[in-house]
Amino acid sequence: MPSNVNPTVRRRRLGQELRRLREVKGMTAEEVADRLLVSQSKISRLENGRRSISQRDVRDLCGVYEVEDRRLVDSLMQMAKDSRQQGWWHAFGDIPYSVYIGLETDAASLRVYESLIVPGLLQTREYAQAAIEGMWPEATPTEIDKRIQIRIKRQDRLTDPVEPLRFWAVIDEAVLRRVVGSPQVMADQLRHLAELSQLPHVTLQVLPYTVGAHPGMYGSYTILEFQEDMDASVVYLEGITSDLYLEKAPDVQSYAVMYEHLRAKALSAEQSRAYILRAAENCGA
Repeated sequence: MPSNVNPTVRRRRLGQELRRLREVKGMTAEEVADRLLVSQSKISRLENGRRSISQRDVRDLCGVYEVEDRRLVDSLMQMAKDSRQQGWWHAFGDIPYSVYIGLETDAASLRVYESLIVPGLLQTREYAQAAIEGMWPEATPTEIDKRIQIRIKRQDRLTDPVEPLRFWAVIDEAVLRRVVGSPQVMADQLRHLAELSQLPHVTLQVLPYTVGAHPGMYGSYTILEFQEDMDASVVYLEGITSDLYLEKAPDVQSYAVMYEHLRAKALSAEQSRAYILRAAENCGA
């Protein structure tokens, strides 16, 4: 396995292979859990890549699945070892959304719909600070500063000179109208959006109020897609206390279809850029 694959993706690939071995064996997660005297939820977390997996776990599971190919066992053991390495984000300590950051770091493209806030990868530092302070009123200055640093670091993917992230965002008009921070902070943010929208790998569309009801009214979401065929797309839904990751093909397809409807209803990239710049002028700064 290439050394540049981050630990989150390693865990995900390993979990997919372990699930495949279980299904080939014709066993349910409950049956495996009973054999190993562990909870069914542990087996599920190992298979969906949300939990760090040890080489001992791999050895025990391969024993239950009666895997006789020693090379396969050794390969899975190595994947488990590699998956316990740390990504750049671990330097910041405990981060509740570290799984998402790991996936985003390795993604080839993102399709984002935001209904209320500028997407994190497109935020200025000042806007990010005002947004974080408003959304987490009980956060300490240290926690706020850590979140800002992480958000700015994540933005490196957009400016990667070799393989920049392909980024497509549809944002509701409410994102442009809600003043986050001062009018000057908001005006600077909107001009920053217009500037980023000119990058060849960034597409930004505005969904104006005039479209009326639309599929995005269910809420914001992100579709992450990866370069390797073995890494299936993921839909990410952010929550206050916990996040949701959808990986089943029918679920991902439903959100992908919904995204196409949003793109069709939104203004074109050129119209959106002009719309954003007009909104910046109206901020009075």
